[in-house]
Amino acid sequence: MDKVKNTPKRAIAALNCRGRLLLVDKPLVMGIINVTPDSFYQGNSRRNTDDYVSQAMEMCNDGADLLDIGGQSTRPGSDRISTEEELSRVLPVIKAIVEKIPGVIISIDTYHSGVAEAAVFAGASMVNDISGGEMDTRMLSVVAGLEVPYVLMHMKGRPEDMQQQAGYENISLEVMDFFIRKTDACRKAGIKDIILDPGFGFGKHAHHNFSLLAQLELFTFLDLPILCGLSRKSTIYKTLGITPEEALNGTTVMNTIALLNGASILRVHDVKEAKQAILLTEAYKG
Repeated sequence: MDKVKNTPKRAIAALNCRGRLLLVDKPLVMGIINVTPDSFYQGNSRRNTDDYVSQAMEMCNDGADLLDIGGQSTRPGSDRISTEEELSRVLPVIKAIVEKIPGVIISIDTYHSGVAEAAVFAGASMVNDISGGEMDTRMLSVVAGLEVPYVLMHMKGRPEDMQQQAGYENISLEVMDFFIRKTDACRKAGIKDIILDPGFGFGKHAHHNFSLLAQLELFTFLDLPILCGLSRKSTIYKTLGITPEEALNGTTVMNTIALLNGASILRVHDVKEAKQAILLTEAYKG
C-alpha cells in the first residue's frame, strides 16, 4: 500500500474575474510583467508595448493562468512615482495585451486605487495590492465596487523603508493576525474574492522569509487561496551568493517547498519552470 503523504489541504476557490471564473482547484501560475525601467531582475525588462505583448504571449504559451502587470517598482529602497506616470506605463500595455490575447486574465499590481480602477476599465480583472489597503484608504471600497478578486499582501513599512522595519517577535503569528484583521475589513467593504500573500521580502529579511515558508501551512486554515511571490528574490540569490539572473534553479526549489506547504498560486518570472514544478509536486502528492 502506498503511504499517504501528509501535505496541507489547499483552499478551492472560483474567482469571479469580471464575469469569467478562474477556478483555483490546483496550483496556478501568475506571470510577472514589470512595466518599469528599474526592475531588480533585468531579464524581465522590456522597451516598448510590443515587447510586453510578446512577453505576455510567450508566458501564455508556456501555460500562465494569469498575468500580473505593474508599473511601479516596489523593490527595497525604490522611489514612488505619481499615479499619472504609473497609468501612462500600464494602460497601453494592458489594452494591447487584451486586444492580442482575448480572454487573458490580467491582475494589476498597484497600491493606488485610481490605477486599479483605470486598469480594470482597460481590461484587468484582478487587483494585487502590496500594501493590503494600507497605502490608499480608498482601495478596499474601490475594489469592492469593481467586483474583482483582491490579492491581500502583508508588508511592514513602505517600499522605501520596509527593510528597516523588519522586526518581529513571531512573524507567522503577526502575519496571521494581519490577515484575520484585513480579511474582515475586505469583507465588510464588500470584497467577495480574497487571495492571501504573505509578502516574501517585503519588510522581511531572509530568515523571516524562510520562517514564513516553513510555516506556510498555518495560513491554509483561513481557507483562502495563498499566493507566493518568491521568484528570483534576494533571499535566494544572496543566500546562494549569485545574481538574480542566476537564481532560476533556486526559485524552483523555493516554489516547490511553497507548493508542498499549501501555496495555490505562484507569482513568477519564469512560467515554464513553475508549471513543471507544479506538475511534479502534484504527481508526488499523488
